[in-house]
Amino acid sequence: MTTSTIILIVVAVVAIVLIAALVWVARNKRNQHRHIEAGKIRDQAREESLHVRQREALADETAARARAAQAEADVKSAQASGLQQQAAAHRGEAATSRDELNQQFARADKMDPHSQASDAAHEDSKAPDARSGPSASNHRPPATPRTG
Repeated sequence: MTTSTIILIVVAVVAIVLIAALVWVARNKRNQHRHIEAGKIRDQAREESLHVRQREALADETAARARAAQAEADVKSAQASGLQQQAAAHRGEAATSRDELNQQFARADKMDPHSQASDAAHEDSKAPDARSGPSASNHRPPATPRTG
């Protein structure tokens, strides 16, 4: 082996070692840079995690309020339904009472010899000026209008 071959081999080995060292340094720098970036991303994720937990808590609170409002609405709906049933029962009782009252007035009109039995007399008794005098139709209260 000649000296120039040995020098060439030494230069090649030094070049390979130098290239390997440069690759190793570049790789370490890249890994260090990635480590720093990953740390920043983790910090941002922790910060965002706090915001997400706050949003989840707000969503849970809103859902709880919605459930409470729904329960209250269900109670109100049940109360309204009960009141509607009561109103219908009262309306039916009032209609029955009104019918019975009208039957009593009709029976009294049949029994009273002084009552006006003709249709014309009934029409006259409904006139406003005929109400001032005593007549059989004066004892009837005005009928209440039915609603519903």
